[in-house]
Amino acid sequence: MRVAGLRFFYHTTLRRPSTSFVIPAAREPSKLPHILSREELTRLFSQTRALKHQALLLTTYAAGLRVSEAVALKVHDIDSERRVLRVEQGKGARDRTTLLSPRLLEVLRRYWQQQRPPYWLFPSQDRQGHLCAGAAKWVYAQAKRRAQIDKPGGMHSLRHAFATHLLEAGVDLHTLQRLLGHKSIRTTTRYLHLVQPTQGASRVVPEPLDFLPV
Repeated sequence: MRVAGLRFFYHTTLRRPSTSFVIPAAREPSKLPHILSREELTRLFSQTRALKHQALLLTTYAAGLRVSEAVALKVHDIDSERRVLRVEQGKGARDRTTLLSPRLLEVLRRYWQQQRPPYWLFPSQDRQGHLCAGAAKWVYAQAKRRAQIDKPGGMHSLRHAFATHLLEAGVDLHTLQRLLGHKSIRTTTRYLHLVQPTQGASRVVPEPLDFLPV
């Protein structure tokens, strides 16, 4: 209200040009996300009540995907020979490849054998399109509630956990930037505030699901 009053007084009452009077917007406080531990992730994945839902959450974490990217995956985006997952037209309309770990591939194969999704990897209930982001977030929220995880944050927390855990394992920033699909390395460096790696850059990207029980 005060800003609106100042603008009215300056532009309307005093008839000053708008280009000569600028009120800087208040900066939003930057908050670091809460990171799920490996133990919490294990509980979360175990609390899914359908193989499709488990595969969805595991894929989101193990590949470091945004929710919109996870639900829009197609069956042919899985490249089992090269062990990569293709992300088409992610944020910024950019394609990229990310990790397809052996354990995730095993789960996805089991899921495909059970449900045989024809085109979309995670189809909607009528199979006419892919699962919507809202439905995916609901799946996450239900599993999180059953796992009794109190940390704030939605499904995007899985992507944050992926990035942080890889940094803890010694993965270098430029590799992580490529996997996450960040345009700027500055976006990736914010994860350094969440963890201080004790090892040098790793030559081999570790298995993101190696903490899960067999």
